[in-house]
Amino acid sequence: MELYKLTALDTIKLLKSEEISPLDCLKSLQNRITEVDQHINALPTLCFDRAEKKAKKIMRKTIDDRGELYGLPIVVKDLIDVSGVKCTSGSLIFKDRIAEQSDILVENIENNSGLIYAMSNTPEFGAGGNTFNEVFGKTLNPWDLSKSVAGSSGGSAAALATGMAWLAHGSDYGGSLRSPASFCSIVGMRPSPGRIASNVSGILDQTLGVNGPMARNVKDLALFFDVLLGQTYKDPTSIPKEEKSFLNNALEAKKPRKVAISQDLGIPPVDPTIREFVVKAGKELEKLGIVVEEATPDLSEAPYTSQILRSFSFYVNLKSQYLENKKYLKEDIIWNIEKGMSLTVDDIANANIKRVQIFNNMQNFFDQYDLLICPSTIVPPFPVEQTYVKSCDGINFSNYIEWLNIVSAVTLTGSPALSLPYGFTPDGLPVGLQVISRFRNERDLLSGAAFIESNINFKNYLPIDVKY
Repeated sequence: MELYKLTALDTIKLLKSEEISPLDCLKSLQNRITEVDQHINALPTLCFDRAEKKAKKIMRKTIDDRGELYGLPIVVKDLIDVSGVKCTSGSLIFKDRIAEQSDILVENIENNSGLIYAMSNTPEFGAGGNTFNEVFGKTLNPWDLSKSVAGSSGGSAAALATGMAWLAHGSDYGGSLRSPASFCSIVGMRPSPGRIASNVSGILDQTLGVNGPMARNVKDLALFFDVLLGQTYKDPTSIPKEEKSFLNNALEAKKPRKVAISQDLGIPPVDPTIREFVVKAGKELEKLGIVVEEATPDLSEAPYTSQILRSFSFYVNLKSQYLENKKYLKEDIIWNIEKGMSLTVDDIANANIKRVQIFNNMQNFFDQYDLLICPSTIVPPFPVEQTYVKSCDGINFSNYIEWLNIVSAVTLTGSPALSLPYGFTPDGLPVGLQVISRFRNERDLLSGAAFIESNINFKNYLPIDVKY
């Protein structure tokens, strides 16, 4: 049996029944990584020795004491700390750094008997929609090695697509869970702020950057989401874990009553090929008996607001690195920090005022609709040599984040959103749909996404072998 081909849910069933052991799972992944990762560079840092030691400890416990994961191996993005493991944030500044203490999120995974065995590749400090850095190089798209996996959770997405992981951690500020999911044909969810606790740095009550789950399908994603939930005094934005499992909602896969379809969220441009997929999705959902309307919440101020708040965040979080280690930082990060340095108090105040209006516009929109569906990315996977998308549908972009407006706009609303695989371009490149629900309504999001996933006649090809 090739364990890596199984779903996370099926693998956990085997672990729970003790038909397989956590060590069997690690061995399967180790073999798969040896076979695959030399071609795509998704998991540059491995820690199997550490994982095996923890696996042996788990195996000495009774089944009832093995948490929710029962010894299932997990990938963590190289932006959070795992004790005793090289954690670089994709930066030359930290290229030899060994973490002394694990992040709260990592502790939560390990308290539920998850085995962390690899750190996934990311752009420097998670900045950018293409996964490359000066420490480990670039991650290539397994569907086409000449293409990008997007970013910043690109290593996690590529590992899932190729069977080097059952579940993977990612994070999202301006689309970093959703864009790579779309480019790699996996599922990545940005949850509502506060759902998943992690260590705090920079801005104490920040709600723009969140951690989230990535998986090959919606049910596996919901399983991992349940594990990651929880409140801690160390994270002031964190909220209590709800008693009812979110996996139950995904298993229920309830048909949405009324869905809004938007080709561009009112924030063009979008490649015509991507628009066609959104229109097609609307027609397919109508055939399933769902009321579908073309409608868009007013997010017109989002691009301006996002750039201001992002730049302010970069200045707060990376000011010390800019002052002490500027020569090691990539140009896009320097640009973002310096933009933050140039902001006035009025700039920041106005952006926060606009964000409140954007939040209200989106939440009021869901008085009429269960879900909103739009593109996850404005283009299909682009050449990996490009640092970012420079233009789309005749419109040029002036910086590295403008092409991500369609996902960063949703970030401002606080709404949970996931990227769901929906098909392929004529060139065989993956396309994802962004599915969005009301703030803290992950239940309807996961249930509706699971319904769409199981009814749109889209074959799940995962895991794939690398397309040479």
